[in-house]
Amino acid sequence: MSTPTRIYLARLSGVAVFDPNGDQVGRVRDAVARLRPTQRPPEVVGLVAEMPMRRRIFLSINRITSIDADAVVLGSGTLNLRRFEKRPNELLVLQELLDRRVQLDPGGQTGSVVDVAMECSRGGEWSLARVAVREQTGRLSRRGHLHQVEWERVRGLSGIADSRGTANLLSVLEDMRPADLANALQDLPDTRRNEVAAALDDERLADVLSELPEHDQVEILAALDRERAADVLEEMDPDDAADLLSELPPPEQDVLLDLMQPDEADPVRQLLKYTPGTAGSVMTSEPVILPPDATVAEALARIREPQLSPAIAAQVFVSRAPMTTPTGRYLGMVHFQRLLREPPADLLGGIVVNDLDPLRPTTPLPEITRRMATYDLVAMPVIDRNNRLVGAVTVDDVLDHLLPRDWRDRDAAARPLPAEATLDGADG
Repeated sequence: MSTPTRIYLARLSGVAVFDPNGDQVGRVRDAVARLRPTQRPPEVVGLVAEMPMRRRIFLSINRITSIDADAVVLGSGTLNLRRFEKRPNELLVLQELLDRRVQLDPGGQTGSVVDVAMECSRGGEWSLARVAVREQTGRLSRRGHLHQVEWERVRGLSGIADSRGTANLLSVLEDMRPADLANALQDLPDTRRNEVAAALDDERLADVLSELPEHDQVEILAALDRERAADVLEEMDPDDAADLLSELPPPEQDVLLDLMQPDEADPVRQLLKYTPGTAGSVMTSEPVILPPDATVAEALARIREPQLSPAIAAQVFVSRAPMTTPTGRYLGMVHFQRLLREPPADLLGGIVVNDLDPLRPTTPLPEITRRMATYDLVAMPVIDRNNRLVGAVTVDDVLDHLLPRDWRDRDAAARPLPAEATLDGADG
């Protein structure tokens, strides 16, 4: 986007909006920001433009190619002419914030908002970052000092993090993907984070824990009573549960494993025995496994199960009974693309592929990475010395262990904003 990285929004009011051909389509009347369930500043998601006949429409920030003091230019001539309606948890910046009485931290000076600036991060996300506040003097003839401060230093702007209880906060978070919810939890104070986590159901909390840094996983688990913690561990994939338990002292591991159902705890105990940095330590013990006399139709039905991750559902492993790990003799694998090309009634035993050497539990991570990259695989089988399938290593397992340990930590990933250019207006 060819535009300054800090823009004071009151200066945009009335600015003309042009399509890529240079034809004016309307004028800016406001900016729309989405409130976050955390202390972070609201995210700017678009502008409100007024069209002929006073119709107001929404312009997504992602469809705008440039913004300056004279014009807003769109990247597409196609417009959604549906009349703009504000959604829950959205804020009309100019309508709702200008002239609002606020207090500044520290010091507690009172004043009124005269402008709000949005800033763009390296990742292209716009957020309300700075506020221009005119200090209240109590004298009609004297104008107060103009302060430009970070959003976090102004009290009374939205009150989202202070006024909302855990129940309301959960209603905001309920539709988020687990990874996005994990990011939101990292922005909450520890007490509120633990309250929200405890209010999630076991399956939802298990999914979110898998997306959090290890130290946050441990702290949330420690805040639960042990029976609840064991229930959540049962809902996690065995490899994720093993990774989490490996961060705890051995006595605490034993207590939680004893509280889990034996059939849920046994795969986790087995994974904890493997040496870190090997196939055994990163594999999942629950890939999709079918016998050779299963049909293509049965295999396709299994990989359609919604709880399976894309990497797990990309192939079926074929072995003799039993079908749980460790299985009977491993026979090979069938990729889902092959399944789609074969008649539904054909048997897996007739199309199985076994021309790649499986991994061993002791295979080191660099060797796994090299082989998966060489053969363009998203998963590889792991067999023991008796040729029994004991698990599968998926590409997401490999990535989790190749990236730095703190890659999920938002604080570690934070980067400074680039040097900004400022539109004429409330600049200091």
